[in-house]
Amino acid sequence: MADSVQQLRRLLVAEEVFTDAMRNTRPAKSLQNTRSGLLKHLREVGQSGDLYLIVATERGIIDGDLSRYANSRAMSSSLNAALNEIAVIERHIGLVSDPDKYRTINEGYSLPKNRKGGLPFDEARQAMASHLARLDNMDKSRLDDDEKKIIDARKTAIFNAGKLYARRQAETLGVESKRDVL
Repeated sequence: MADSVQQLRRLLVAEEVFTDAMRNTRPAKSLQNTRSGLLKHLREVGQSGDLYLIVATERGIIDGDLSRYANSRAMSSSLNAALNEIAVIERHIGLVSDPDKYRTINEGYSLPKNRKGGLPFDEARQAMASHLARLDNMDKSRLDDDEKKIIDARKTAIFNAGKLYARRQAETLGVESKRDVL
């Protein structure tokens, strides 16, 4: 057992040495610059106040991850679930903009357990909460600092989208939200 633990330590140290060496290569520096630009863009989108843009940006990221990086059935399944949730959010953005249609949803979510902040905790808000949880789980994985910053920017953007959506709900229903949260 002691040999196995020592072997693991040696392998982890070797991995760290190679990872550090790779970070100092020209392609790694180019990747870091690209990720810095992506991070800046995501932060701007997240602060834009444009609900459609925030959701469309997240859809673009998920589509790209599915086509370029999905390398297991579990990852493909998770990304497809995320795309289904984004589709729900997009559909509800249209519904919440129509007071007559949204009153029906409001009536369907009348029980206190189906409301948050005095507003329906409808499928769009549920999907955003689920997507935030998915991003939180990604943040716990073995990513480098740049990737974690990108995940944080995406989480902030989705959180802001939730606040924008809740405001839209309140405006459509002609009520004041008890709190401005997802």
